[in-house]
Amino acid sequence: MKVGIIGAGNMGGAIARGLAASNSVRSCDITVCCPVQRELDAIKACDDEVNVSLNNEAAVNGTDVVIVVVKPWLLDAVLTPLLPIIDYSRQIIVTVVAGANTEHLAELASPYSATPVVMCAMPNTAASVHESMTFLCARNASQEQIDAVKGIFDNLGATMVIEERLMGAGMALASCGIAYAMRYVRAAMEGGVEMGMYPNDAKNIVLQTLKGAVALLESTGNHPEVEIDKVTTPGGVTIKGLNAMEANGFTHAVIEGLKHSVKN
Repeated sequence: MKVGIIGAGNMGGAIARGLAASNSVRSCDITVCCPVQRELDAIKACDDEVNVSLNNEAAVNGTDVVIVVVKPWLLDAVLTPLLPIIDYSRQIIVTVVAGANTEHLAELASPYSATPVVMCAMPNTAASVHESMTFLCARNASQEQIDAVKGIFDNLGATMVIEERLMGAGMALASCGIAYAMRYVRAAMEGGVEMGMYPNDAKNIVLQTLKGAVALLESTGNHPEVEIDKVTTPGGVTIKGLNAMEANGFTHAVIEGLKHSVKN
């Protein structure tokens, strides 16, 4: 499979580097296009076999999947000139654009195809280290086509095909969520430093603790509260810490942050 990627910024670059490092798509079958030469140079520095171009048409010519990774306000301007040269009988358009929807994509392509295969994907920047959580929805696509695109993003981490109405929630939990997780790490580090730890030691402690928490939940399938109960002894320090966090709005802050991520 040949993949064209339009956009080489943080997200586009993460997808390109993640795919190039995987075994499913050959580096020479990846074409990355971007109007900024330094961003293309950064891709080439990671893998010289990846094709790069300042011309977006190169991402369409000869590829099977065209992934458009641009800012929301640039989507129409970037995609519209490419629509006449897309082969709708075999090529799939995938956008990685916050707020994009398949109805709008199909409408843009309607002068050229009555049933264009369009998809919206929402990964996060952990794609560059093959640990993304990606959400995918589709219009006019066969199961085979959905599986093919899912297979691309599976190489970058975990992928979930969902109803399009849930894309906002997925973005909040995973795409925005990775920033929220980083903010928790930073806050925990700062707390550790205040208690006497060196910053890098505090960071490593927090990271290992998070790894352990993830491993426990994945291995047991338990609800988080089950694992919390195991370490909250009556009158103990953990329950005191949890209650202090709740008194300062921890859960409420997380929920409100997620809800604000999907507000227009």
